[in-house]
Amino acid sequence: EFIYSHNLTVDGREILFHIWDVPNSQQAEEGSSEEKRIQWADSFVLVYSICDRASFNILPLKIQFIKAAKEGQNQEKVPIVIVGNKRDLHHQRVVSSEEGRLLALSLDCGFYEVSAAE
Repeated sequence: EFIYSHNLTVDGREILFHIWDVPNSQQAEEGSSEEKRIQWADSFVLVYSICDRASFNILPLKIQFIKAAKEGQNQEKVPIVIVGNKRDLHHQRVVSSEEGRLLALSLDCGFYEVSAAE
């Protein structure tokens, strides 16, 4: 786990981001440190590898866990974005772009595909 901090100017306003980079765990750890991480955050970016079906398949459970923890408290929609990484490895792709878009649409999340290598 790592916490990164980054300053960015958006619309003339200085914004400080604290990004808590958490490795994937295969199950939601209710009542544990994962719940504390969720309470700490204001928004979520969940990244999966387009070359790893298991990293994609865990997303619905993670998103349901996040929404239950955050939206249950104040009834406000929590910002969640799903990001498919490793777009440059299209020859190893096992999760299609369409699958990612459909999952994001069904769970009311944003969606992007990127390549961290590029």
